[in-house]
Amino acid sequence: MATRSAAKAHRQSLKRRLRNRVVRTATKTFVKKAETAIVAGDPEVARESVRAALGAVDRAAKHGAIHANAAARRKSRLVLKYNAAVAALQTQPTEAEKPKRRQTKTGKSSKTTKVRRTKKAEK
Repeated sequence: MATRSAAKAHRQSLKRRLRNRVVRTATKTFVKKAETAIVAGDPEVARESVRAALGAVDRAAKHGAIHANAAARRKSRLVLKYNAAVAALQTQPTEAEKPKRRQTKTGKSSKTTKVRRTKKAEK
């Protein structure tokens, strides 16, 4: 190094780099766990993991490991995914609400009866 102050600044930057790397990787892990919980489909587990991930992203931004705008962007994208998953779960019809197929007198569905009729007509 050219000067003592430059050498000291370099040592400090190495320490900061290691500290920031730990914070960033932990944040990425929280976000990844939250995304897998969202895809899994359990809204309560997803909610808790999203909360943990948002806190980790906020802490990383507070310490300066990631930029504040990057933190806001990551939080926004994560919450959008969570909200979309919750909305999709709420709009899915349950088994009781699904319409059932009509049965014919023989006990077979009307679709199989139509197939038989067309095959008889072809012969």
